[in-house]
This record gives sequence, C-alpha cells and structure tokens, in this order.
Amino acid sequence: MHKIYLSGPLFSRGDIAWAGRVKAFLEDRLDEVIVIWPHEIVPCSSGKKEIFETNLAALNEADIMVALLDGPQVDDGTAWEVGYFFSQKKKILGIRTDSRRAGETETSHVNLMIECSCLALIGDLDELVRELQRILD
Repeated sequence: MHKIYLSGPLFSRGDIAWAGRVKAFLEDRLDEVIVIWPHEIVPCSSGKKEIFETNLAALNEADIMVALLDGPQVDDGTAWEVGYFFSQKKKILGIRTDSRRAGETETSHVNLMIECSCLALIGDLDELVRELQRILD
C-alpha cells in the first residue's frame, strides 16, 4: 500500500475544492493507495503546534507527494513540504494547471528549487495518474 501526501494551499474554498477533486480522482483511479490530505487529518481550529506535528508525521509516513503548484507563486507551506520531502529522497510530482509563468526564466513553470525537486511537472489529472501508475509499478 502506497501513501501519497497531497500538498497544497488550503486557504480558500477554491483551494479546498480543487484539492478535494484531485484526491477523489486519484483514489478513484489508483489501486492500493492511500491519499493523505492535511485538510482531513487535523482540523483547522487546532493549534499551530498540533497542525505542524500532525502534518510532519504524515509527511514522514508517505512515500510519494503530489504537490499542487497553481498560483502566481507556489504557496509557502507547500514549498516547505516539497523541500522537506525532497531532503528525505522521496518522490514528488508537481501538478500545475495555471497558465501563468511563475519562475525565474521564460521557460520556468515555477521557482527552480521547486521545479528541480519534482520528478515531473504535470499539467492535468489524467497525466498525473499515468505518471503515478508508472512510479507505482
């Protein structure tokens, strides 16, 4: 059983709806995976320390990360989680559906540190599932 940590911002109804859609899509199309979504593992009303420690434990449990990278720049909490996960030599896939450029060069999609931490930057959910299936096989 693989554990996928779904990283991304959770500050607006749009953020939560998109992440919920990604989670449901992955669970529907992938066998033998558990998608760990911070929105579901600890209430927003919890204290900062409890939220941090719960998410940190989930990061340590997971073996793959899917990072939601939309926006004019990557959410700072997501960026921290990507860096932490990368330092553990775990696999990260980024998904970016945003058409805006958010990196340092004309060919950048996001900040180079985030981009280079990801095995791939993916533009849609079908491609994300195909890449995850390749990794999981």
